[in-house]
Amino acid sequence: MIAPLLRSLHVVALALAAVVPAGVALGWWLARTPRRALRTAVDALVVLPMVMPPSVTGFYLLVLFGRRGPVGALLEQVFGVRLVFHATGAALAAAVVSLPLMAKGSEAAFARIDGALEDVARVHGLSAWQTFRAVTLPMARPGLAVALSLTALRALGEFGATLVFAGYAPGATDTAPLELFAALQAGDDGRARDLALALSALSLATTAALAAWSRPRA
Repeated sequence: MIAPLLRSLHVVALALAAVVPAGVALGWWLARTPRRALRTAVDALVVLPMVMPPSVTGFYLLVLFGRRGPVGALLEQVFGVRLVFHATGAALAAAVVSLPLMAKGSEAAFARIDGALEDVARVHGLSAWQTFRAVTLPMARPGLAVALSLTALRALGEFGATLVFAGYAPGATDTAPLELFAALQAGDDGRARDLALALSALSLATTAALAAWSRPRA
């Protein structure tokens, strides 16, 4: 039971390494861009993996990044990288389905910041990057932390897109949700129960810690 949980945490770490910078950048752009039509289009694309069935997302990933897909074939021929039946493929699936939570959470965090404070910083000689690092990011940090926690939990529980795209490969892509499904298929109800309890406990501990941290203080 420990191995699938550790593999899940490994996949989550790989996914977050890509999702966090991309989600924060997207969230900042969505919150600040004045181009309404373009923002609407990008916003719809960002949210799409969250509203589509995960199996459909996995299918599109397979079409693009599978061995016969345009990107997947190029990666394998040029770099020798194969995503199907590999932990990196599971991480890619988790990253795609969890990116909307990071992007939309970041957008909400940045939208709550008073733009006048950033204007004051720029008037006092700070560059755009210095203003973002010294003013914008610290003020958005609580909201970004909430978005990060929810994103990590979504990546931890990813099942459908991973199964369709990366497949079930023992020792490579058998994350805890996939291993739970395999245990049920094999009739091993005890193992399935233990994995379900472990995932539930991990999720509950994370949400409880997040609720305690975000509670207003006197």
